[in-house]
Amino acid sequence: MVRKMIEVVRPGPLATVQDPGRPGRAELGVPVSGAADAVAFGLANRLVGNAAGAAALELTFGGALLRFGRSAWIAVTGAPAPWTLDGRPSPLNAPCFVPAGASVEVGFPDRGLRTYLAVRGGIDVEPVLGSRATDLLSGLGPPPLAPGTRLPVGEAAGEFPRVDVAPVPEPPVEPVLRVLPGPRDDWFAADALALLTGSRYEATAQSNRVGVRLTGPALTRVREGELPSEGMVTGALQVPPEGRPILFLTDHPTTGGYPVLAVVVTRDLPLAAQLRPGDHVRFRLA
Repeated sequence: MVRKMIEVVRPGPLATVQDPGRPGRAELGVPVSGAADAVAFGLANRLVGNAAGAAALELTFGGALLRFGRSAWIAVTGAPAPWTLDGRPSPLNAPCFVPAGASVEVGFPDRGLRTYLAVRGGIDVEPVLGSRATDLLSGLGPPPLAPGTRLPVGEAAGEFPRVDVAPVPEPPVEPVLRVLPGPRDDWFAADALALLTGSRYEATAQSNRVGVRLTGPALTRVREGELPSEGMVTGALQVPPEGRPILFLTDHPTTGGYPVLAVVVTRDLPLAAQLRPGDHVRFRLA
């Protein structure tokens, strides 16, 4: 049987294969990784009738050009990037049929950072430690896509959804992320948490899937030195000595020695994943 294949003609700035990741292996030093915006990723899979764990493409700043060797159903979600099917504008957040030999080109989003493209049947690359996710920190999973990469597509499974389009709100211009204090808030000045939640921070160009580096008011420590390495979670706001926080995303290390002032709640992590350099963000207590 001839398998369905997608050829990557142009990957854009960064394109990776992602799924829900590798949870439960932190004690082995294996990050969770997986789709940075789990909500957009999940929607893309539902729109084409995939199981929740099917692998899809995560396109950072869009810019990808893909050629489909055989017909397929796809859905494009996440950061609202314009996309075309053989040059014809096509809808976001909706299942779309791609004929054999057709090309899909994804443009650059005006807002947000990460766009997801799911294909019915899922991207069927070889799993590593039970996941097909690309982890940029550890190097686990398939490498980032490059021109000429050929991606196998799995067999379709599950009932095709009866939906034309899913209503999705535009990404907020200035998201507000809810945080829980600690676990090391006692390492900081008494007003540090109030300063964090009362200030405006900006995402810098030194951000990636490991974390979003923020610039803004410095958060002052009252304790010197560093912690012994301790476990880290996605959403942790780790503060290096200079006082500017780093918001950990899905490819973050499993341990770290800088103190964590607060942690972004899980439900707000998709908003954090869509922060692009120059975007502003605020925090408030959950």
